[in-house]
Order: sequence, then structure tokens, then C-alpha cells
Amino acid sequence: MAQFTDLSRINVKGGDGGAGCMSFRREAHVPKGGPDGGDGGRGGDVIVEATSQLSSLIDYRYKHHFRAERGTHGRGSRKDGRDGEDLVLKVPVGTVVRELDPDTQEVLYDIADLTHDGERVVVAPGGVGGLGNTHFVTSVRRAPAFAQLGEPAQEHWIELEMKLMADAALVGLPSVGKSSLIARMSAARPKIADYPFTTLVPNLGVVRAGEYSYVVADVPGLIEGASEGKGLGHQFLRHIERTALIMHVVDITGGFEGRDPVEDYRVINDELARYARELAERPQIVVANKCDVSGMEERVAALKEAAVADGHRFFAVSAVTGAGLNTLMLACGEMVAELRRELASQAPAAALDAPWERRRRAREKRFQVVCEEPGAFRVIGTQVERLVVQTDWENEEAVIYLQRRFARMGVDDALEKAGCLPGDEVRIVGRAFTFEGAEELADEAEDAMLEGTDEAGPATEDGVEGAADAR
Repeated sequence: MAQFTDLSRINVKGGDGGAGCMSFRREAHVPKGGPDGGDGGRGGDVIVEATSQLSSLIDYRYKHHFRAERGTHGRGSRKDGRDGEDLVLKVPVGTVVRELDPDTQEVLYDIADLTHDGERVVVAPGGVGGLGNTHFVTSVRRAPAFAQLGEPAQEHWIELEMKLMADAALVGLPSVGKSSLIARMSAARPKIADYPFTTLVPNLGVVRAGEYSYVVADVPGLIEGASEGKGLGHQFLRHIERTALIMHVVDITGGFEGRDPVEDYRVINDELARYARELAERPQIVVANKCDVSGMEERVAALKEAAVADGHRFFAVSAVTGAGLNTLMLACGEMVAELRRELASQAPAAALDAPWERRRRAREKRFQVVCEEPGAFRVIGTQVERLVVQTDWENEEAVIYLQRRFARMGVDDALEKAGCLPGDEVRIVGRAFTFEGAEELADEAEDAMLEGTDEAGPATEDGVEGAADAR
């Protein structure tokens, strides 16, 4: 039996970009063949894709490092390098992908929530391939003797958290009979015993009743304080978040301890509300189990009164004898079908081309200027940093080209707005520059060429627009 894993942390890295080629056409009778260096290939992306064929994150329990293929270098005769192959990591539908802090391993932000089969998101983009010297020809630069280096891909940690995609969830204290109920209602065969926490992993079962068919999750027992992580609360409460209907199971006998069923009912509802306020407002059916035991009439009546007062439907059943189960299953099917119709009418059909990639590219285009100390400023931004690492610093032409790219992107103006003065130090990635002030671009032909090759375009974050002068 495969192990159930619903939370994993993995390290991902896209492929490095290949370097562009600096080459000139050389053949008989063509004395001035011009530049013909090809571009470097782009590195492969690491992509997370949701699939309905998986039900666990077990593939990431023991392997934690994943690398995509790098791009190859460009060559002469305008031969571009080959792009690296993407690496696709399959995860179950219902997986949330989060970015982690590389030092503390704390969650920084959600990258994507993959709720549809085939939905995917790029979690580690491959490095951009460097441009060959054919791209840098202008009216004044007829034979550019430089090309771009390939961009190294970034390495980082992400968290994968699977949340079950079920229509209804059986919740309640340990040993109230949830596993027995799902075994009676569906073909699921969970472990059943008369001791607490028999169920340690969620179980799914497909229930068919009349014209209805729906998926029920048997969530391991909750205890008081589960919303604060007591017991195994946080590990299991996540699986209730996506369900449309909560089936709250109460042991009407009070178990071995002789607990009060109404008090048990209140405890679980309080824990659901503390964990997430919307869970307290989720449609709920209250199920009094073990009603085949004699002398439970007063307890059933008291629990029914409390449930109806809260606006919940109430059913008295026995998982052992099957009494009341058909009525319960049909009612659940009817409510699930109605909730599905409401959700379909409220939200447009989910597109598989989710906007995760557009958001990532928008983040890459933004940059900001930070004053690290008097007379020293740092420019932070993916596109700006990419230009620096792709520049051959031993080649003067390449450095001059970088200056003009910065001018097009607006880094100088942003530095001046931040208070940077001529002579101050500007830091980008591992390089330091002397700021000489913003300059006007005079070469219209080169301006036009830069306009066509500038991936970033104008950046606008925190009022950032300008150019940095790199020497």
C-alpha cells in the first residue's frame, strides 16, 4: 500500500541559459561578411502540473532536488543553441504551491493553487539564452565584437501542500464512527477499530445514492485544540477547506467517557471556526451515530434541538445496522448537487491557462532602488540583475551596451529620485558601479534597436524609472 504524503518541501532549479556566440562570416570572395553569431539556447523550466491520476505527494517524500536541462551555446553561421528540456513534476489536483524563504524555510507567498486536471505553473524558470553578436548591429556599430552570456537559473525551495478535493467531509471527535460510516456508504475500506486515532490518513470514498454520485472524505478525528495544532489538527483540517459540505458525526452514546453529545458537537464547531471562519459558515449536516443503542432517545432529541437551532439538518443513523443511512446519503447527494450548481453559477469556468505565468513575468519586469548606506545604493530586480550576469565584463563594447540598456529601462532616473548623486556607488548583484548621473540617449538608430530587444520595457515599482551608468 502506497504511503500517504500531503506536505513536501523540494528544491528546484531551472536549466542555465546557453551563451550567445561572437562570430563573423568568413568565406572566399566575401571580405566583409558581417557578424553571424547564433543565440544561446534557453534553459528548461521546472513545471508543476496537477493530475487526477495521483492521490498523494509520495514521489517527493525521499527525493527533494530537481533540475531542468540547460541550454546549449550558440555557434557561428547563425546556428542557435538548443533549448533545454522542461522538467514536469506531477502533483495531485488540489495542490497548493508556495515559495519558501531559503534561510528560514518559512512560507513567503503562494505561487499557485492547482485545482484542475492539467493546470500547471512554472516554479523555476530556465535561464535566458545569451544573444549572439548579430543582434547588436546598428548604424554606428557595424561589427559588434561581443555577445551575451547565458543567464544562470535561480535555485530555490518550494512547498507542496495537497488538500483533498472532496464534495463532503466526515468530521468529528476520534472514535465516533466516521470510518464505519464511509465504509457503509461507499466502497472505501478504511481501518476500523474501537480505539482513538485508528484513522491516521484521510480516506476517500465515492457514494452513489439514487441519481446522485459524490465523493466523501473521512478525515481523522479532531480533538479540542486542533485549530492550534494539538493532536494532528493542522495536518487534517487542511483537507476540510475545499469540501462543499461538512458531515459532522457525533457519537450519541458519548463513548467510553460518557461525554455529552451536545458538548462534543460544540467543541468541534468551535475548532472549525477557530481554524478558518468560513468553515463555521460552511453548509453542515449533523449526524447522530450509534443510534441503535437503547436508551438514547433523550440524547438524540437534545442534539437535534442544538443542530436545528444552528440551522443545520439532522439525521440519526447507525453505521452498524445501516438504519437511516439511505435517507442520509440521498439528502447529502441532493445538497452536494445544489452546492455544485451554485458554485457553477457564481464563478466562470476555470481556464487551464491560469495567470500564474503572466504574474511571474510581471514580477520580473519590476525593480526598485534601496539605499543600503550613505553613498551606496542597490538596484533589485530580476530583469536588471539578468542583464548584469549576462554581460562579459572583459569586453568594453559589452559594458557600453549594458549602459544603454539601463538607460532604456530607466534605472538612472530611479537612482536620482532615490537620492543617488554622481560619484555614489551603485550595486547590482555582485557588481559595483560609479553613478555619473542620467544621460540622454543621442543615437536614434541604437534607440530603435534597443526598443526591439529590450525584454523588460519600462519598469514601474515604487515610482522606479531611470537608468544606471555602469563603468
